[in-house]
Amino acid sequence: MNSSAHRPSFGFSSLRNIITWFLILVLLIYSLYSSKFILNKPDNPDCSVPSSSHLSAKDNLEKDDVLTLPTNTSSDQEPARKTALLAAPLPERQDTTLQLKHVVFGIAASSSLWESRKEYIKLWWRPNETRGVVWLDSTVNVSKEEEGLLPELRISQDTSSFKYTHRQGKRSALRISRVVSETLRMGMEDVRWFVMGDDDTVFVVENVLRVLSKYDHNQYYYIGSSSESHIQNIFFSYAMAYGGGGFAISYPLAKELETMQDRCIQRYPGLYGSDDRIQACMAELGVPLTKETGFHQYDVYGNLLGLLGAHPVTPLVSLHHLDVVDPIFPGLDRVESLRRLFESAEHDTASIVQQSFCYDKDRYWSISVSWGYVVQIMRGVISPRELEMPTRTFLNWYKRADYTAYAFNTRPVTRHPCQKPFLFYLSSIRYDEKRGHIIGIYSLHKDQFPYCRWRSDSPERLNSVVVLKKPDNNRWKRSPRRDCCRVLPSSRQTVMYLWVGSCRKGEVSEL
Repeated sequence: MNSSAHRPSFGFSSLRNIITWFLILVLLIYSLYSSKFILNKPDNPDCSVPSSSHLSAKDNLEKDDVLTLPTNTSSDQEPARKTALLAAPLPERQDTTLQLKHVVFGIAASSSLWESRKEYIKLWWRPNETRGVVWLDSTVNVSKEEEGLLPELRISQDTSSFKYTHRQGKRSALRISRVVSETLRMGMEDVRWFVMGDDDTVFVVENVLRVLSKYDHNQYYYIGSSSESHIQNIFFSYAMAYGGGGFAISYPLAKELETMQDRCIQRYPGLYGSDDRIQACMAELGVPLTKETGFHQYDVYGNLLGLLGAHPVTPLVSLHHLDVVDPIFPGLDRVESLRRLFESAEHDTASIVQQSFCYDKDRYWSISVSWGYVVQIMRGVISPRELEMPTRTFLNWYKRADYTAYAFNTRPVTRHPCQKPFLFYLSSIRYDEKRGHIIGIYSLHKDQFPYCRWRSDSPERLNSVVVLKKPDNNRWKRSPRRDCCRVLPSSRQTVMYLWVGSCRKGEVSEL
């Protein structure tokens, strides 16, 4: 027989009875506990003493030794406390805006070239505003009249103890490489940036401020640009800022450089110049080059029309090698040409040589404006992609090199007789206070133009182009964008009127 037949059986009804009695017991216990809590509840809740685990944030703050809050704050004390808070003096806010007084220029100069190069410095130097020093290799004569127009002149320290083994270079590179360090040792106060340049470097000081204001001067920054020559950058380094075009070093980085530079340059006796020695020390400090393409080394020869006529969308910060290139305005010498360019910059430094282009739909012309410098008018349609590319009006630093030796895109000077540009250079500029805009007159440059078979109007009929523009000193606080150009109606066949300014919403440079 099966033994399981004698086992006691527990049915479903028995299990249900057990669960029912268990739930009744739980409810009875809960009812007794709740009634006891209600009957014993104190009349004044403030008299209850909470446990340590139930202390509020306010109670914890009252026990804090640093911050003590009153346990009972009457409502009549609130107005008095608010009045005290309003009467308390606010902490002074420091002005963090970068100003000209925060920048110190260190200019490397040669006594043998001082008589001609000092004229470049006079163009951009602002007495009693700009701060800096010209470092020379020997004393030079300066008249009393010039003393107020030039920076302080100093003689560089002796560098004869430093090694220099490059066969084709000059030992003056050692002296020039220490310009920033020697300027730092002068102990000027309230300095945020040191800007290095040569005696043939011209700075647009407002644009120096615009560029440097993007960066935190309390951090390590080494700011500049490369050469226009690809070969130069290969020989030296793409990671090197060229001192002729100028470069900027933040104050904390300048202090670090000063403490180690003399040891550093002793380790590189075979380098050629001063710029590569600076970059070698920056490499030891671990600080890379922050590129700003508005610093222009201009390692080129010839005519700068192609470069200045298609300037990148960035502030013009500096120009260099002005003794090597042609005067930028035909018929004027180098200093007079730059003085005219600076006349435009006085009205709108942020927009100087900034390019814009538009199309004359009736006469089928392509127009490129380099504001404050030149207007170029070409027959036919040239795309914006081509217009923003510099034409090769200049020669490479290595004259045997071809167009592939540039560090940027270029396009050839057109050989088509009908597409030779008609050049209108700035001849005068003024600000109209009533209308609130700048009026620039650009006059046709007389030149020999080849015969053109196209049956279209020739820009040669124009004598001048009048460009209207509102000052836009805040343009670089917005995202970078070229200005737009618009052709205005004109009642005179010999004069073209153009408007240059910020692009409207949906405005496109197209024919």
